[in-house]
Amino acid sequence: MKDSLDFVDEANMGLLTDLYELTMCASYFDNKKFEPATFDLFIRRLPKNRSYFLFAGLEQVLLFLEKVRFNDEHLEFLRNQGFKEDFLDYLRNFRFSGDVWAVLEGTVVFPNEPLIRITAPIIEAQLVETFILNTVNLQTTIATKASRVVYAAKGKSVIEFGLRREHGVDAGLKVARASYIAGCSGTSNVLAGMLYGIPVFGTMAHSFIMFFDNEIDAFRAFTKTFPEGSTLLIDTFDNIKGAENAITVAKELEKMELKLRGVRIDSGDLVNISQKVRRMLDENGLGYVQIFASGDLDEYRVEELLHKGAKIDSFGVGTKMGTSADRPYVDIIYKLCEKMNTRGKFEPIMKLSEGKATLPGRKQVFRFKDKNGNFVKDVIALDGENLDGEQLLVKVMEKGKIIYEMPSLEQIRKRALENVACLPDKYKRLKGAARYPVLLSPKLKKLMKELVETLRRIEGANVRSC
Repeated sequence: MKDSLDFVDEANMGLLTDLYELTMCASYFDNKKFEPATFDLFIRRLPKNRSYFLFAGLEQVLLFLEKVRFNDEHLEFLRNQGFKEDFLDYLRNFRFSGDVWAVLEGTVVFPNEPLIRITAPIIEAQLVETFILNTVNLQTTIATKASRVVYAAKGKSVIEFGLRREHGVDAGLKVARASYIAGCSGTSNVLAGMLYGIPVFGTMAHSFIMFFDNEIDAFRAFTKTFPEGSTLLIDTFDNIKGAENAITVAKELEKMELKLRGVRIDSGDLVNISQKVRRMLDENGLGYVQIFASGDLDEYRVEELLHKGAKIDSFGVGTKMGTSADRPYVDIIYKLCEKMNTRGKFEPIMKLSEGKATLPGRKQVFRFKDKNGNFVKDVIALDGENLDGEQLLVKVMEKGKIIYEMPSLEQIRKRALENVACLPDKYKRLKGAARYPVLLSPKLKKLMKELVETLRRIEGANVRSC
């Protein structure tokens, strides 16, 4: 597998962070705070019309943790920002040395479940926060959106078409990756195809048709260049006339023992037009020619089209999926859950901000299934509890080194499709889905209650019970 950070200049990733991460770390260093701590990465709540998340981005997180460095150019920039020389010397030799537990990519997950757990010296654990949040936020957001589109398509293929409106070069690559994990058949993004091995698809633009003197000449020119597997865009002037021209060219290809792959409709009443075009193709013995639809599609539109009887075989979904237009982010959090005390022992800690309380201590997520393998409920428990469910967090990095075999993109995609298939349909409805049960173990609840009482005594705060 190609290194997934090849396209990004990983030598600069050390400074892909918020300034306050570095100022906190400089103060930790100045005050000789080097003891280890544990942080959880999780998503606080479900956005509107979402009922689950599809976790993605772990591969890039682990590669970053193993490779992140600070070079002379970085250090000179930080020197000019007022950072002290002894802290800059520390950064010059920086290597992440922590342990990482994580849910595997392609797993269906839910709010408040720890997705990545990092235990490392406090400076190391703090310094990597921003990159991890940025990476997992984007890919999980897009994988979740794409999963919904694929579900709405009911087995018909979905191609990711959104590169031209996605938010920058790296986002364009990661959108293609995350969409493929979620079940899309491929992408229009050629570079993503090269880097990740994702199948690439494309048809033609309206400008290609308009450049020729007439539509049928454009069709003939294109199929001359690509005599096998061409898809012709038929709506530049008139969908029905375009379909007639496509049929003519398809028949010409048949005489050469070749086949037209499909026709693409990008505008108009897609239900009515697709039905008419399907009938025209079938009446001319072209049942093998597929109808490909595009144009401002998302999961709601795809579901509506199929419900109304559209004769569409494949969907090209761009902007609304590639930017997750209705919810372009998830409420992703990276919070301290454990620190080492003066006696050299780890002790749990929790945040009690109103509406933003966190779960203390090292935790594990247990997934329970019925006899058919369908998901029934999850339980968030303390690490070390022995429950009967499947443990979702596995150790993936030890002392700064990746210790598990990194799966291929195809393996991640397979896991994602299996996970979504095991989630009952009532939890996958696009609107009004049931809420999947995520419970806290009795031991975790007890710990939270004890910590609240302790904080009341120590801080003198008016702390609500959790």
